[in-house]
Amino acid sequence: MPVAPLDDHSQPRRLIFFPVVIATVLLTIIGMIGGYLLSERRGRKPVTTGPGSPSAWASPAPILLATDGPCPKQSQEMGGGAGALGTLSQVLRITTDRKSVVWICQDEAGKLFYHANKGGQDAPWEEGRTALFLPDVERLPDGSFRAVATWDRTVFTVSGERVVIRRSSGAEEVRKVVPD
Repeated sequence: MPVAPLDDHSQPRRLIFFPVVIATVLLTIIGMIGGYLLSERRGRKPVTTGPGSPSAWASPAPILLATDGPCPKQSQEMGGGAGALGTLSQVLRITTDRKSVVWICQDEAGKLFYHANKGGQDAPWEEGRTALFLPDVERLPDGSFRAVATWDRTVFTVSGERVVIRRSSGAEEVRKVVPD
C-alpha cells in the first residue's frame, strides 16, 4: 500500500534571518565596547597590597617636586585644615620687594599650596589680613605656579623672578623677587 505524505506536519516557515542579523549586530557592539574598556586599562599600573598581588587599577603616581625642608609651622597648620596629606615641604620660597615672603609647599601626595605673609616668616601671622593660604596650586609648563583665591578670583602667579597678582577686575600688580 502506498503511503501518502501527511499534510498535517507542514507548518508555515518562520523567517530567522532578521533575528540572527540583529543578534550578530548586538554581540558585535558588546564586543567592541568590551575591547575599548580593556584597552583603556592597559596604560594603568596595578596597585599592589602585598608582594605582587594587584588589587585595583590606578593612575600613575603623582609627580613630586624637589623640596628644601619643611614649610613654616603656620603653613603646616593651614595645610592640615585644607586636606594636605602629611608634612608640607618647601618647593619654592621667595621674598618680594615689598617684604612679603611667599612659599609654595607640597604635601606627601604631590598637592601644591600657596602661603604668603607680609613682613616675612617672623612677622605676625593673621590669616586673611597679613597672611594668605591657598590650596589647589597649579604648576605651569614654564615652571611657575598659579594659585586662585576662590572668593574674588584673584590669580597669583609665582616664579623665581616675580609674583604677578591679577585681580578679577583685570588690574595687575607685579612684585619683583629680591634676595633674602
